[in-house]
Amino acid sequence: MKKHRIARVSEVIREVAAETILFELQDPRIKNVTVIRAEVSADMQRAKIYVSIMGTQKEQDLCMHGLKHSAGYVQSKLASRLNTRYTPIITFIRDDGVKKSIEVTRLINEALAQSRPESQPEKADGTADEATEEG
Repeated sequence: MKKHRIARVSEVIREVAAETILFELQDPRIKNVTVIRAEVSADMQRAKIYVSIMGTQKEQDLCMHGLKHSAGYVQSKLASRLNTRYTPIITFIRDDGVKKSIEVTRLINEALAQSRPESQPEKADGTADEATEEG
């Protein structure tokens, strides 16, 4: 199958999953979910939907449980949008890339804050305060 068709189908799956999760699912377990991307197999029989979930580990596990139970509903919404012979079977996968990038940014900021000299306090805009000399 052509790669551009698979890419288009992946994008449609991502859009439908995001809209359905955000606006139509009424499960209280499913909250703070962002659909990152979708991958479709070459034969378009299976689709992996990568999601990022914010919250504690327990909230994330509960949300993933709710997403697995609602996969059939998301798949039915997808079937009405796609005009293909088969509707891909959906699997939700937690993507921790966003959390890891936030953690790396925090660690870099801490290292930068420790390496700054104490004599130059930081302004609100992030620049060091320099004393001006008149002379």
